[in-house]
Amino acid sequence: MVVVGAGMAGVQTAVALREQGFTGTVTVLGAEPHPPYDRPPLSKAVLLGKADGSAFDIDFPALGIDLLLGREALTVRHGDHVLDTDAGPLPYDALVLATGAEPVLLPGTEGVPGVHLLRTLDDAERLRPVLADQHDVVVVGAGWIGAEFATAAREAGCAVTVVEAADRPLAGALPPEVAAPMTAWYTDLGVDLRTHARVRRVEPGAVLLDDGTRIPAGAVLVGIGARPATGWLAGSGIALGDHGEVVTDAHLRTSAPDVYAVGDCASFPSARYAGRLLIHHWDNALQGPRAVAANILAGATGAPSVVYDPVPYFWSEQFGRFVQYAGHHADADAMIWRGDSSGPAWSVCWLRDGRLVALLAVGRPRDLAQGRRLIEAGATMDVEVLKDAAKPLKSAVV
Repeated sequence: MVVVGAGMAGVQTAVALREQGFTGTVTVLGAEPHPPYDRPPLSKAVLLGKADGSAFDIDFPALGIDLLLGREALTVRHGDHVLDTDAGPLPYDALVLATGAEPVLLPGTEGVPGVHLLRTLDDAERLRPVLADQHDVVVVGAGWIGAEFATAAREAGCAVTVVEAADRPLAGALPPEVAAPMTAWYTDLGVDLRTHARVRRVEPGAVLLDDGTRIPAGAVLVGIGARPATGWLAGSGIALGDHGEVVTDAHLRTSAPDVYAVGDCASFPSARYAGRLLIHHWDNALQGPRAVAANILAGATGAPSVVYDPVPYFWSEQFGRFVQYAGHHADADAMIWRGDSSGPAWSVCWLRDGRLVALLAVGRPRDLAQGRRLIEAGATMDVEVLKDAAKPLKSAVV
């Protein structure tokens, strides 16, 4: 077995293969030279110097997992069952693509001094002295990573300005009425949030906006999204989707025989949500590998294949709040509030045909825990009971 990608999805695939009884060779190829590590701490403990790293607590030699680090995958010759790398070919019986996602660059800023991304351990290491020296910081993008970095920068004592092209934070993730209360979080923490703001260019020591405004910037953090890291697969014959992701079936199999894909680089069909999902979140990279491992082994043993159709889940720590989301609200036909959105704890529930399909919880972890199970079960909800934030979410089940 060969796994391309040494992040959460790749490492967990290798571990799951061992846990589920595979006894053959398992090789994990990673582009970075560092021992495999977890990414969420990069925007928190590692960035603030509270931790030197976030390496996985996994004994790879004891599990018989071979790590090939600092190695680049070049292409897949699936007809020959060979992965070509910068250090030579690797034959495989089964191949798992788990290359994750890479950050979208702000046009014209590649290689510009003082412009940073936050995706890798090296990125976090480069940003640590920026925060330690309390530079004026401009964050481009008011999404999840922008909010988390702005929070850390303020904790470090930096002056922070966030510029966002849309009219609100999280414009691509949440409806306007749900994102609106979050605008005040920036002000409360002393962050200058500027919406409808487009960057014309980054200059030495400043960011120039399209309207001529010049914002002082000792450092610039770009957080405008991520795309699947699949460019190396061009010409391989493996089918890619509209967003450049590897297209899989419900068993996480690609269009090529004996090639699977999992995590941020892959989309899969969801019967639960009647569409194809591309999920760039940690929990997907944790859960998907178990299905991949089971299906690889099923192919060898004749056991039934496993369908992968999870309830998506993610969390974010920002501005002193713990934000959690479960489900997928795109096709919901009703939205129900629980609690006062101007307060420290509230939730939003989305229903489709009376059934709970998604939930956002701010400071209400119990709502999230119960809601995630109810989404999984396809529970029908009593709207009037659901509106009462004093009642447990599960009490609204019809």
